[in-house]
Amino acid sequence: MSASVRAPAVAGQFYPGDEATLRATVDGFLAGCAVTNDAPPKAIVAPHAGYMYSGAVAASAYATVAALRDVVRRVVLLGPAHRAALDGIAAPTVDAFRTPLGDVVVDTDARAAIVDLPGVVIDDAPHAGEHSLEVHLPFLQRVLTEFRVLPLVVGHASAEQVAAVLDRLWGGDETLIVVSSDLSHYEADGAAHEHDRRTADSIIAGDGDALDGYDACGVFPLRGLLVEARRRNLQPQLLDLRTSGDTAGGRARVVGYGAFAFTAVPELCAIALDAIRAKLAGESPRPVAAEFSEPGAAFVTLERGERLLGCVGSLEAVRPLGEDVARHAVGAAFADPRVPPITVDDYEQMCCKVSVLSPMTPVAVDSFESLARALRPGVDGLLIAAGSRRATFLPSVWAKVPDVATFLDELWRKAGLQPRTWPSGIQCSTYTTEEHAAPAPRPF
Repeated sequence: MSASVRAPAVAGQFYPGDEATLRATVDGFLAGCAVTNDAPPKAIVAPHAGYMYSGAVAASAYATVAALRDVVRRVVLLGPAHRAALDGIAAPTVDAFRTPLGDVVVDTDARAAIVDLPGVVIDDAPHAGEHSLEVHLPFLQRVLTEFRVLPLVVGHASAEQVAAVLDRLWGGDETLIVVSSDLSHYEADGAAHEHDRRTADSIIAGDGDALDGYDACGVFPLRGLLVEARRRNLQPQLLDLRTSGDTAGGRARVVGYGAFAFTAVPELCAIALDAIRAKLAGESPRPVAAEFSEPGAAFVTLERGERLLGCVGSLEAVRPLGEDVARHAVGAAFADPRVPPITVDDYEQMCCKVSVLSPMTPVAVDSFESLARALRPGVDGLLIAAGSRRATFLPSVWAKVPDVATFLDELWRKAGLQPRTWPSGIQCSTYTTEEHAAPAPRPF
């Protein structure tokens, strides 16, 4: 039996129709992108207009996927229905989707896994002339190696129906979720920029209920992604936000385009951020996961750009790690005597860093110089205790000093000691840290 293939519907219209030009066009867009996310995403949102208008914005999302080139083996691709009236979510019957760069095989196992879910239908008609999925395939073909795709046209479907599909197909690192959506349509450029910024803020806040079809044509798959991303503790990040007036069109009536990446927030950072958010809002924080019930010691550091907002922690494991992180997060935000309590504006702009400490290891040294030789720059944290004076530097401090001598001089000053002195009875201990970092979700 010969394989059935869905032929390109908009090649030569929305994107170049010949292989060489298409490859060069996509690669050019990708080459112009600076990757701004710290970790590869689990999901992205990217626009689907003609490449001359939205290709550069879409590329900013796909550039973040490049690190997963040899990891991703399945792409779940969801986009809105423009050509057919559809209630629910339509998967195709065909075996492959064709572009000028070759055929992309449809993941039949993924299709079979969702056929029993409410709202899912197997129907080629919604796919026949649909561009919202097709235009993404060349980008996927250039940033990934071997992968299969499950293209899903999403009509009128509830957020829970879409989230159920995503939940069923979520998988691990081998699965990438792509939601296709443009933003505002045919407003004056200034109004569109304001409109799209409000939409972007709602997406970053995970508030799908605030969105409708006037905000994003892909509102139905987007709402479902936001539901599942919140359940799975993914952090949305805005990568690019422009209009067709910014890229290749006039400014009287424009279309808005946004690119977003959804990455996993380290669980300990999520605990810290939730404790701070709850304090700001006058609410109770969520219960801490049982996996962090064992004793642990941690420091929580809050920074806004280069400015320290607070740093509080413990050196010894005296309480469950999750509780320790939550307590010190609130302390860093509101009770560090060196800095004023944070504001909502600080929260929206800050980065949260959680450092989990290893047990202390005493260092047998007898001079400032021998201690300097014993330390591993960039690796060791150091605790010194001389009588009633006690101070520590986390390993992260190494990135802010030029050498070992400066590291020790500043630590001595922090303890109230004269640099390059060696008080009688001084005790020194080193430790390492496991680092976790994440930006706070915004808007508050």
